[in-house]
Amino acid sequence: MNEIANTNYMNEIADNIVKLVQNGKAQLATSVNSIMTETYWNIGKYIVEVEQDGKATAIYGSKLLTKLSHELTLRMGKGYSRPNLHNMRKFYLRYPNCQTVSDNLSWSHICELISIDDDLERQFYENECIKEKWDVRTLRREKDAALFLRLASSKDKEGILALAQNGITYQTPEDVIKSTYTLDFLNIPQMAMYSEAELEQKIIDNLQQFLMELGKGFTFVGRQYPMTIINVTYHCDLVFYHRILKCFVLIDLKTNAVKHRDIGQMNMYMGYFATEENMPDDNPPIGIILSKEKDELLVEYATYGMDSNLFVSKYELYLPNRDELKRLVDRIIEEDIQQG
Repeated sequence: MNEIANTNYMNEIADNIVKLVQNGKAQLATSVNSIMTETYWNIGKYIVEVEQDGKATAIYGSKLLTKLSHELTLRMGKGYSRPNLHNMRKFYLRYPNCQTVSDNLSWSHICELISIDDDLERQFYENECIKEKWDVRTLRREKDAALFLRLASSKDKEGILALAQNGITYQTPEDVIKSTYTLDFLNIPQMAMYSEAELEQKIIDNLQQFLMELGKGFTFVGRQYPMTIINVTYHCDLVFYHRILKCFVLIDLKTNAVKHRDIGQMNMYMGYFATEENMPDDNPPIGIILSKEKDELLVEYATYGMDSNLFVSKYELYLPNRDELKRLVDRIIEEDIQQG
């Protein structure tokens, strides 16, 4: 008995020491990253100061970074290529104070962020990376999918500024809804013919990426969720639960334009869930009709007087046109300034 107790005690001591070592390594890695990124910022600052002095530029012209890269690589090895020196220079120019990003993000994150010209857009992705602990792959995916521009395009100037400064908030149903969802990861050719059942199966096959596109807080409940009403069984295509808003999210898929009867049907689904599925502490369900096409006027009339938690959104099978979205967001900000 004593031997077993001694063994357990020894295991406990060893476990605690392992945790201390792991924590120490994690803190060391964070410290090393912070020091490295701050050093890169200082290199960028020095390069800019040298350029502003004019002497080195006069001697080497546009080949300054090329010559400098060659010399530094000879002396210190990898890590000082011309593109990397260019990123260090840009890092200093984009971030006059590097402390926030150097303490929280890796150099790979920073290289992605400094490639964004727009200050508001860059601020949004920076905040989301820190708040949601995005890895570099997620950051690239959301940048390529123009997440900020898609969210900003449905807001006024005040909403766009709040989005950039605070990131995505999750307080109301409107906060978790996008006007357009990008489903490029389904790899369905744009002109292909497909049924709603095939679209649903594709989403199920790529559920992890679909959850990423939906956003934070969504958990999958089921597909073709049955609801029996007066001896007739209806099925909702996809059902999720939002952990933050504490409510069910019902999604019906449409491969063509949404019709008024689709809206009435979703309203019925929401009524069923509110009455039959909700627990006492659940909030009212959210309904999303996800369609290939959307007639704004029809939707406005068909939803008149209905539950404000019912939304009609579009989906696209390809990445959005960034330039068009950027022009739209810039116009919203400009018009708001003119009206003010």
